[in-house]
Amino acid sequence: MSEDILVNVTPQETRVAVVLSGVVQELHIERAQSLGMVGNIYIGKVARVLPGMQSAFVDIGLERAAFLHVADIWEQRQNGAEPKPIETILADGQPLMVQVIKDPIGTKGARLSTQISIAGRLLVYLPQDPHIGISQRIEDEIERQHLRDMLQQVLPPDETGGFIIRTVAETATEAELLADVHYLRKLWQDIRARGSISAPQTLLYQDLSLAQRVLRDMVHDDTARIIIDSRENFSRLQAFAAEYMPNVLPRLEHYSGERPLFDLFNAEEEIQKALARRVELKSGGYLIIDQTEAMTTVDVNTGGFVGVRNFDDTIFKTNLEAAQVIARQLRLRNLGGIIILDFIDMENEDHRRAVLAELQKALSRDRTKITLNGFTALGLVEMTRKRTRESLEHVLCQPCPTCAGRGVVKTARSVCYEILREILREARQFDAREFRILASQSVIDLFLEEESQSLAMLSDFIGKSVSLQVESSCSQEQFEIVLM
Repeated sequence: MSEDILVNVTPQETRVAVVLSGVVQELHIERAQSLGMVGNIYIGKVARVLPGMQSAFVDIGLERAAFLHVADIWEQRQNGAEPKPIETILADGQPLMVQVIKDPIGTKGARLSTQISIAGRLLVYLPQDPHIGISQRIEDEIERQHLRDMLQQVLPPDETGGFIIRTVAETATEAELLADVHYLRKLWQDIRARGSISAPQTLLYQDLSLAQRVLRDMVHDDTARIIIDSRENFSRLQAFAAEYMPNVLPRLEHYSGERPLFDLFNAEEEIQKALARRVELKSGGYLIIDQTEAMTTVDVNTGGFVGVRNFDDTIFKTNLEAAQVIARQLRLRNLGGIIILDFIDMENEDHRRAVLAELQKALSRDRTKITLNGFTALGLVEMTRKRTRESLEHVLCQPCPTCAGRGVVKTARSVCYEILREILREARQFDAREFRILASQSVIDLFLEEESQSLAMLSDFIGKSVSLQVESSCSQEQFEIVLM
């Protein structure tokens, strides 16, 4: 099946949607004010070494210090050397060349590594590691060996680094591999030269823009069109493709229609749906997706689907459909970390295996590394999806100012009783003539109706009058008691 890639560009942000058979499969958003940092190389300065955690905080010029674990220090992993404590490798104030491997997410700073990797069109260059690897997506052993031999033939005799052959190199010629090798070696030489004369907190190398990364990382043989709605960026991508990937050039299209590109392919609606907690299934069932600090949970429900044969068959069909939708939602929302899937309980072991196989098949389309652990004793499916960038929700949304991100607010009745307790507390401390309650409309309405007797009883008990006033700026949980 062929896919289209939509690139919507404005001065403020770039948005990319991958559309397969008319359905949006992936969404990527990069904003000018908060560009992704994965792949960037910096000269950092060790701010603090933490022997107890075997890690260090490194200042690379961001708002929060970045995190470097001892396992991500390249010197620890080469030549099978005996692991050393981090305090014997790093010292406070030490300059260090590092690369961002995970963007800052939530309250956590960026994660760093001292093993540098630089991505080209066909190859990923590992200047410190002599290893030659091949993408796991190239499965044919004869082709893998052919690519390995061809790369070794074009490597300069003085090359001490290594390379990973990317999936797009499957049909590459020797000349194309050689050009990529020269480009990456020259880039690394420039980075090292700048690093030797730069002060800490200096950015030495920045990865490509989102639109350029689309051409480098996301275009493959099944990509039919890359449609760009900005004339300026279309010209830039044409020039980029002409120099680095001429085979992509015929697939670039400029869209100049009146209707917005994302509206034309229904991508705007998919973005709104991807922010919702509930996802409807065509069968009538639905998913509930909850994203928390620790993990993401997905709950599958039959909803209005009653099936045609028996209850087991209904459950099985709902779970099969859910497996496909879950895989797509993980890509759409860019959900990462630990993910727990709660399928509807299935007694039939064959049904379990079939659902797991369907999920594995649907997840195989994902470009991100995934580990699927199967069903647990409680009937849950455990999996992980590598998290390198913020999820769609974290990019587009912020915690609700009314509930502070809890997702719930106290009922108006709970707030009423809280106000009554607070008035009683203040009446014992202060000799006021009158107490005035400033609160939301819903709370005041409850005091005027169902809780009017409670308010009158309190007024009699403290011997003071209590007045009410609606404060439009108050949320349901907020109130103020004014002593008159």
